[in-house]
Amino acid sequence: MLLFFALCLVGVAIAGFSAFVIFWPLTLVHIRDRHAALSAQWGEGAFLKPEALRWLLGRGYRSEADPSLSGLATPARISLIVMVGALALSGLLALLATVFK
Repeated sequence: MLLFFALCLVGVAIAGFSAFVIFWPLTLVHIRDRHAALSAQWGEGAFLKPEALRWLLGRGYRSEADPSLSGLATPARISLIVMVGALALSGLLALLATVFK
């Protein structure tokens, strides 16, 4: 039963990944087009750069007075948290399933 729930959490992580892949590039394009200083700070290829992801997780977009940026970055942040959390919980459940055989 634990492995079933672990597999369900992998499905949740896949859903989070799908949402992340949709909203994060849209956020980066919006930043490139309307926030040149922030875009120049990260450079090219900021999709998986740690400083860009840290900015997203730390809600750095709230310091900008742009509701469109907040509207794109918030779902990207939530999906990243869901993806990482679901994978962590899935791994924990898989580990518990091997311990309590």
